[in-house]
Order: sequence, then structure tokens, then C-alpha cells
Amino acid sequence: MPTYTVTVANLSLSQQQKSQIAGAITTAHHTQTGAPRFFAQVLFFAANEGEHFVGGSENQAPQVYVHGLVRQGRSTEVKQALMSQMLEEIVRIAGITAEDVWIYLQDIPATQMIEFGRFLPAPGEEADWEKGMTPEKRARLPK
Repeated sequence: MPTYTVTVANLSLSQQQKSQIAGAITTAHHTQTGAPRFFAQVLFFAANEGEHFVGGSENQAPQVYVHGLVRQGRSTEVKQALMSQMLEEIVRIAGITAEDVWIYLQDIPATQMIEFGRFLPAPGEEADWEKGMTPEKRARLPK
């Protein structure tokens, strides 16, 4: 359901750091929204040297940018708690300052998202939605 794209510039994350950040984002999303952990997916990308600009000038500082596409329907307080938890963990794992992390959340109505072959449920209706999955698919999902 939520898709988080993590892009780094002037920073090389190890596979362990990527795994830790993916886990931290998943945990934050689950903790703050109550959505099942298996809903969260995290993708990593790295900007090549000379491809990241801030204010029209090439950025030289290490930076992590997180763009999260999430279902519409959660309060500002929930979304800010989610972003704050992600920020704290990314800073710790990547070894950079909070000023070098940018996090954007973008709401999308559940009616405009398909995952696992079906339109997504409204927030809070995941358990009934999950029952519609085949037993084989449910068995392969991470816990």
C-alpha cells in the first residue's frame, strides 16, 4: 500500500544500511498507521554525481530524500508522527544530520490504487481486505 522511494545523493548506503532503513520505514508506517507490515514497500535509488541540484546549484552534501505515497485518510498528527519516526531512524542509520534528510508524504485515495490485483481498502479496513487474498499469496507475505 505505501510505497516509499528513498533516493540518496553524495552518499553510499551499504546493503545493511538499506535493509535497516527499509525496516525502520516499515516499522514506522505500521506503528503510526496500524497498517500491516507487508503493505509497505521501500525502493532505493542513488543520484549519480552531478545529478542532484538544490537551489539551482549542484549539491555537494550527503542527502537522503524519501517520497512516500500513502493512502489518504490519516490525520496530520499521524502523518507527522510517521515522518518524525522515519527521520530519527534514517539519521541514526545513515550517519547524517536531520538537516540532510527530506521526507515528503503524498496522499492517494484508496480508490486510485490497486495492489495484489484489487483496489485498496480505506485505512482501518485492511483485515477484511486481506481475507480476500488467496491462501498461497498470504502464506508468502512477510509477517
